[in-house]
Amino acid sequence: MTNKQQKICVVGLGYIGLPTASLLGTKGFSVHGVDVTQSVVDTINQGKIHIVEPDLDILVKSAVGSGNLRAGIEPEPADIFILAVPTPFKGDHEPDLSYIEDATRRIAPHVKPGNLVILESTSPVGTTENVVARILADAGHKIGEEVFIAHCPERVLPGRILIELIENDRIVGGIDEKSTAKAVEFYHSFVRGEVLATNARTAELAKLTENAFRDVNIAFANELSLICDEQEINVWELIKLANRHPRVSILQPGPGVGGHCIAVDPWFIVAAAPQSARLIRMARKVNDAKPDWVVEKVRTSAKKFKRPVIGCLGLAFKADVDDLRESPALHIVRQIQQEQLGEMLVAEPNISTHAEFDLQPYQDVIKRSDILLLLVDHKQFHGLRASDLKEVILIDTRGVIK
Repeated sequence: MTNKQQKICVVGLGYIGLPTASLLGTKGFSVHGVDVTQSVVDTINQGKIHIVEPDLDILVKSAVGSGNLRAGIEPEPADIFILAVPTPFKGDHEPDLSYIEDATRRIAPHVKPGNLVILESTSPVGTTENVVARILADAGHKIGEEVFIAHCPERVLPGRILIELIENDRIVGGIDEKSTAKAVEFYHSFVRGEVLATNARTAELAKLTENAFRDVNIAFANELSLICDEQEINVWELIKLANRHPRVSILQPGPGVGGHCIAVDPWFIVAAAPQSARLIRMARKVNDAKPDWVVEKVRTSAKKFKRPVIGCLGLAFKADVDDLRESPALHIVRQIQQEQLGEMLVAEPNISTHAEFDLQPYQDVIKRSDILLLLVDHKQFHGLRASDLKEVILIDTRGVIK
């Protein structure tokens, strides 16, 4: 069966699902995208996008214009189903698998013998077998004989998603050997990187391990920033010098850790192995505490004024994206507002409006502030120099201000 004869149903048209669906559409697959939000469906069917990602607008317009991509509220029969729905946590950092459960139940009536179902959502170990396969089996499908199921976690960086969907190596793990083989064959059709075969449980833990590794490294950098602040040492200079060692590679500190992956995935490991994942748990606590440390810096600075103007630069969880998920910057700005530490001005160049804050041009925020809090290293902020802001108290959480 050639690409043009295969139909793909992608459930979830967010930061991973939409780039994946549009990429597959431009590769010749017939793609039906599914999202629960009607406005998202309508936007995509107009060849437009609802999220910010370089070149995604061009790709979606091309895929929709060719007739290879269309969106709807409900799933349709297909040859391959890709589940790309959120996996947040609930309560005390417990994985919330309700989106995966719902997506699987929604595709179950449309699945037929010979179909391949791929879970791309980042998931706790066992989710592919114990949630996706179980629900489809309960719906009457013969798993491993007629319906094949695999996990292939996304491994992309916001801002480079379209490049990395093709160029990055992919880890593919089926619930059995035949499922693995079918999924590997599918990814080989559009991925230039290596497609690495394993089993579903290993594939699930591999993605969690990648993000937990980065989280632990960032926690080390964030802890260094606390120590350096006490010792009156420039942490960015320190890390730059330490990284000159050939076997040292320390990441950069910041106001915390955000995004759906690094701020969430390590907790999936902790939830599954609470007694063993001691270092991973502590790293999460270090990074989760950093926003409160930043707010305390603002509190201390605000005491020097009767009612200061506090300028907050950035709300996104990382540079040059519009993604606010688990953003430490957003947490910090909300806390400053709640405590009414002064008149607050907020700039976020990558979004036009926000439900909670009246966004201002960043140039105006810089001019009017008594306390300037740089939270995200967006490219618009890279030209800031301390010498131009002599009367302003600067709190630079990203090491951007020269």
